[in-house]
Amino acid sequence: MSRRVSCYVMLMNISLTGLVVLLIIAGVCGGIGRAIAGGTGGGFFVSIAVGFVGALIGSFVAHYFRLPELLMVTIDNHPFPVLWSIIGASLFVALVHLVSGGSPRRSWRYR
Repeated sequence: MSRRVSCYVMLMNISLTGLVVLLIIAGVCGGIGRAIAGGTGGGFFVSIAVGFVGALIGSFVAHYFRLPELLMVTIDNHPFPVLWSIIGASLFVALVHLVSGGSPRRSWRYR
């Protein structure tokens, strides 16, 4: 008895302009999330990474609690959850601060 196994590969097609817009939106969402949670070192590239990680964490939290996807932006037919990215980025930065203990070198700014 032979089985037929079919495999489908999903390709993500996105234009260069769509990729740049997606990176800018992720950077802005990551920057807002970093500002809400107390900030971290780094620049725009760190904000982009925090924005994408925040989108993953925020979408997971939204699906876990069965919350709706709010403020979705579609770029080249690929949705990006802006609100959940900001919330997830804030949670991620707060978790990083909690685990690392924060930076005592920058404590003079908040006095």
